[in-house]
Amino acid sequence: MSNQSVTAGVALAGVMAHCGGSPVGAVKFLVGAIASAPAAPEPHAALAELWRDRRSELKEGLEGDGSLSAVLAQAYFLFLDGDMDDAVMSLGSVTGARPDVAWGTAPWFGDARFLGAVSAEALAEACLRTLDYGHNLDTDEMRERFTPWFHAIDVVSERSPVPESLAAMARLPRACGRYELAFALCDRGDAVDRVMWTAVARASTWRAMGDLDQAAASFEAALALDPANWSLYLDLADVRAEQGDFAAAVGLVEQGLQHEPREVSLRAAGTAYRTRLSGSSDDLRALIVLAPELASTSYRDLLIDYACAGPGLPHGLVAEARRICEN
Repeated sequence: MSNQSVTAGVALAGVMAHCGGSPVGAVKFLVGAIASAPAAPEPHAALAELWRDRRSELKEGLEGDGSLSAVLAQAYFLFLDGDMDDAVMSLGSVTGARPDVAWGTAPWFGDARFLGAVSAEALAEACLRTLDYGHNLDTDEMRERFTPWFHAIDVVSERSPVPESLAAMARLPRACGRYELAFALCDRGDAVDRVMWTAVARASTWRAMGDLDQAAASFEAALALDPANWSLYLDLADVRAEQGDFAAAVGLVEQGLQHEPREVSLRAAGTAYRTRLSGSSDDLRALIVLAPELASTSYRDLLIDYACAGPGLPHGLVAEARRICEN
């Protein structure tokens, strides 16, 4: 949006707030201006004035409103009130819904007051919220839009290097293809304390890069730190399966089942990997029963693909399994 358009949007908001008597309507005009030019200071200044002059009306009008415009405005109002943690988490929710807008270029997001006060835990949660909708962030355009987020991550992680929070933060740069930043966060966390979540973050980054050997080594490091964690056995089993070592995958799933014998994802993976290894019709039938219980359809379909490649399976049974992927 040009400066002229921003000025027009702010003027319309002023008319709505004062002549039209609708501060909530004015907020929508100002958020529209911010969406078109997130770095422009004028809409933020107008929002700050509204918050100062019409706070009670805005609180009442925006209460319970989960729309993007309401959440974005509330993020800024929280910043103005000094609640940096809730401000960043609200901005994370907006960014997750609309990552095509460079919301992080808003003047307050790079403000020293914000960067000096927001907690590592809240920034980590905000980073996770940016990923909630599964948008593809691994493009040059997205990396450019998320530059302010990377700066915030760097500043806050250095100021407050909480290993678990740094591991969570690493998911955002990893999703954007900024692998060097993801690894740097892992290293920064390890310098404070070696925890399982950091090893998992490192493993997931290696896996995203396609280096399965390094991913497996990092998952093994995570298991050494938390040997009773069933999900780590499944993670490592999945990597071994991706490497084509289905015997190792089966063995790892069996170890995981010792810790959580009823976990459906472990049971389904075990049947799939045994079917791929030995061509067991009984195991494929068991997978057909378990598959609808899996929460992730993509993981379900991957397991079925593995299983249906098992040797000597009846064509009719394979066709039955394949039909599950069509639903």
